[in-house]
Amino acid sequence: MALYQKLGRDSSARKALFRDMVTDLFLYERIQTTEAKAKEVRSIAEKLITLAKRGDLHARRQVAAFVRRETLEGADQDAIQKLFTELASRYSERQGGYTRILKIGPRRGDSAPMVYLELVDRA
Repeated sequence: MALYQKLGRDSSARKALFRDMVTDLFLYERIQTTEAKAKEVRSIAEKLITLAKRGDLHARRQVAAFVRRETLEGADQDAIQKLFTELASRYSERQGGYTRILKIGPRRGDSAPMVYLELVDRA
């Protein structure tokens, strides 16, 4: 039995999906997705926020190895920069539990359970 959900994808597609979703979560602080994907992305995002709270060069390189660097809007919104400056200081006193999952009901096409995955204490 796998310790994670495969989500009907091979490993490279699954890793790319998680990289994109984590990057979007850090940029927009709230994403809408299926419940299964949100549960998988939540653990990755929480580990990366914990690394950002550490704040040293090695932690920055570990985050940079996972988070997507290019964004559709351009270089002005860099997820790594936001993670280490804004989000790390926001969660400096919190010992975990940086994200929450809010259920919003089934998707119209296939009745997949949809949720919002968001960062707690967002503006």
